[in-house]
Amino acid sequence: MAVHPIDYRYGSEEMRRIWDEENKLQKLLDVEAALAKAHAKLGNIPEESARVISERANTKWVKLERVKEIEAEIQHDIMAVVKALSEVCGEHGKYVHIGATSNDIIDTANALLIKESLGLIEGYLKELRNVLMGLAEEHKYTVCIGRTHGQHAVPTTYGMKFALWLDEVQRHLERLEEIKKRVLIGKMRGAVGTAASFGERALELERLVMEDLGLKPALITNQLVSRDLYAELVTFLALVASTLDKIGLEIRNLQRTEILEVSEPFGEKQVGSSTMPHKRNPVRTEKVCGLARVIYSNVVPALLNNPLWHERDLTNSSVERVILPESFVLLDEMFRVTIEVLKGLEFFPENIKRNLYLTRNLIMAEPLMLKLAEKGMGRQEAHELVRQLAMKAFREGRDFLEVVRESKEVRKYLSEKDLASLKPEDYIGVAPEIVDNVLRYVRECSL
Repeated sequence: MAVHPIDYRYGSEEMRRIWDEENKLQKLLDVEAALAKAHAKLGNIPEESARVISERANTKWVKLERVKEIEAEIQHDIMAVVKALSEVCGEHGKYVHIGATSNDIIDTANALLIKESLGLIEGYLKELRNVLMGLAEEHKYTVCIGRTHGQHAVPTTYGMKFALWLDEVQRHLERLEEIKKRVLIGKMRGAVGTAASFGERALELERLVMEDLGLKPALITNQLVSRDLYAELVTFLALVASTLDKIGLEIRNLQRTEILEVSEPFGEKQVGSSTMPHKRNPVRTEKVCGLARVIYSNVVPALLNNPLWHERDLTNSSVERVILPESFVLLDEMFRVTIEVLKGLEFFPENIKRNLYLTRNLIMAEPLMLKLAEKGMGRQEAHELVRQLAMKAFREGRDFLEVVRESKEVRKYLSEKDLASLKPEDYIGVAPEIVDNVLRYVRECSL
């Protein structure tokens, strides 16, 4: 019976399969097989024994049910795997797990699980990057109102919004490459990290194991691979989640009834509310923003897992059983939903234009102030004059430029032609060029 929603509601089958019990067991067995083969190459055990162990180190031979049965009896998860593998290897079973401590197997298997998971995350980042590149290019000149503090500021473009997110996504891809260098490591170092249990050729044996598994050996460990690396990994996942949260939050706000410039897709038979048939709730992006909170909360236990007693204790173990699969599966869900929303994002051009003029040209206060300064009025004097005119237009509910035209002080400096040039659509600076710069950079990075 499934209890946690990551078992039945969130995440792709591919991501859930990586972290399910069967695949986790297989990764532990993969490490045991690599260890046996390395021992055989160094002449520590018979080649025939390594062959049998590696052939039978899979879940067709070692059944999950049997491992659980043994664990219930001996109360040790890795020793249960060792015993179950030894059972199916017959006389060769005596060579299973030689020299290893539990976390040689666990930490190296974790690296394999993380490697598979980051492969999916990288794929999602690249797909999201492509979607945002298309949107940034398409809406490079879609002028809209920019908002600061939730208030109308000055014009911007939708191309700028999408390019900003795109830039973040590209940074995440660059961070990912750095993190893979540090996190995708394994170890065969024994109980406290000295590798005494593996003999004089310990580092050579470790190198052979890691080459077999496609990992790098850690430079130094105690009984554990240092958990600052796991903390960095979970923090990275949370940082990616924050970008998806940012995207979702912006879409939710822009979908408000009073704004309604864009909207997440709404299915033909989709129900918005159990009581209000008219509702078009932004449930997809709300889910994205909600799940981000769970991933954020996993950063603190990941940090707390780094300081442990002496060469290790077990307080990190139970935590990692929860936060690693949970963070990856929930981020997987957030990615799939965000990409789906952006691919089907609905635009309302008439509302975009309406909102651009909603304040009756009050948003032209900044360019007016700058034009007055350009024509000779002191910048601070211009700011105060324009502020007073803006407040007057707001109080009287009149068009700002109409009020401005009545100002004798303004007229001393600006002609009608100057005032007529103050149009929201023309006050976007070099926004298209900025978007082009982002697109150019990202395209170069993706080659």
